[in-house]
Amino acid sequence: MSDIEQALIGTQGAVRLGTAVAAFAALAVLEVARPWRTAPSRVGRWPGNLALMVLGVVVARIAAPFAPVTVAVAANNNGWGLFNWMYLSAPIAAIVGFLVLDLVIYTQHRAFHVIPQLWPIHRVHHVDTAFDVTTGVRFHPIEILLSLLVKCGAVLAFGPSVATVIAFEIALNAASLFNHANVQLPARADRLLRWLVVTPTMHRVHHSIERHETDSNFGFFVPWWDRLFGTYVADPAAGPDGLTIGLPDFRSESERGIGPLLSQPFRQPD
Repeated sequence: MSDIEQALIGTQGAVRLGTAVAAFAALAVLEVARPWRTAPSRVGRWPGNLALMVLGVVVARIAAPFAPVTVAVAANNNGWGLFNWMYLSAPIAAIVGFLVLDLVIYTQHRAFHVIPQLWPIHRVHHVDTAFDVTTGVRFHPIEILLSLLVKCGAVLAFGPSVATVIAFEIALNAASLFNHANVQLPARADRLLRWLVVTPTMHRVHHSIERHETDSNFGFFVPWWDRLFGTYVADPAAGPDGLTIGLPDFRSESERGIGPLLSQPFRQPD
């Protein structure tokens, strides 16, 4: 392991937090300056979403010994994983490793929609009837733990470098905030950007009330997996202005508090 990677391990927590806070603040300002849609009061929605985020951070900290970065250190020190058995240059290994991790997250996301036992856990993310930067941190702690296990399994199987795993974790957090932002990008910019990254306009389709649209656009960072595996939907059938966010069976305002959000996977529709 290089000296740079050793330095990154010591600072990665602060770097990840600083990047996430900066991205959140910038996007929150953009949501005011250039909103896609007039959203409900932040006072009504943000406390529950942010409380769920804080709880998720606490859960992740408790599980830190099993975090992807920790596993990456062990894998690289012991020569575990496919990339440690192959003769790849460092830049190629970093690019391929990043894309493999992104593909794993795409697959995990799709599994949460397809497997009946997992959908209620992920449903917490979709019952939000509005769409803004806090939707990007609205995940049930059980989903966060399962996602940690999936990422750790991928790191053990493929053995990407520590720097690659840290870069991916930072990018994944920022991407989740960006592609959930209530921001209206210029149409031309969106058309160009969505060939490289998942844009808010693209990801909003995934939060449509129409189930066939909910089961599309699973990508978080790069949009290529949706195009490759046939899950890409360019625009909602109702059009951007007619898009309804949320799920048809959970439309109550009572879904906003931290208590209802934590119990949501265990409840039936009203």
